[in-house]
Amino acid sequence: MNFRTTILFLLAIGILLAACSDESYIPKPRSYPRILWPAERGYETFSSEFCPFTFEHPVYAQLEQDTAFFGETPEHPCWYNVYYPDFDARIHLTYVPMPNGLADLENLRTDAFEMADWHNRRANYIDELLIDRNGVSGMAFDINGPAASPFQFFLTDSTQHFLRAALYFNTQARADSLAPVVDFVKEDILHMIETFRWTD
Repeated sequence: MNFRTTILFLLAIGILLAACSDESYIPKPRSYPRILWPAERGYETFSSEFCPFTFEHPVYAQLEQDTAFFGETPEHPCWYNVYYPDFDARIHLTYVPMPNGLADLENLRTDAFEMADWHNRRANYIDELLIDRNGVSGMAFDINGPAASPFQFFLTDSTQHFLRAALYFNTQARADSLAPVVDFVKEDILHMIETFRWTD
């Protein structure tokens, strides 16, 4: 081997050994998905011939009558979704008449608590907010953590009518990324509850 080849060989070995050193890791900057907020908040009144109630809903959300429940017709025509196309989120509104009064109320209320409690497996905690004003009573469940539904509530007049609602996002539950959107939609839900009225 000549001198020049030996130098090149040793230089190549040196470069290979230097290249095999520990990598230095640089953390990526924290980023969040870009959220396109509605230009301004505005509300319009919802009323339907099928529903014994009214409330104000956001103008940037669409109301869709629920026509299929697991491939079958819903129990009552007053099942609606408040759809937020910008966030791909839905508030599922389920109305149930109570022909048996307090007996129905107890069963429906128990179901609502069980459905909220079902999210306790994944939730960090659940805040229960009592609702009682203008002939409308019920409970709201603010579910914090990586649960499928971050907010649920039920409203009743305690004698004839019961409405249950749940907020769902059509995405994997990532509480940190969804938090700003959940807070925004929660304000709309609280406005819906505040303006809710039974019509009969």
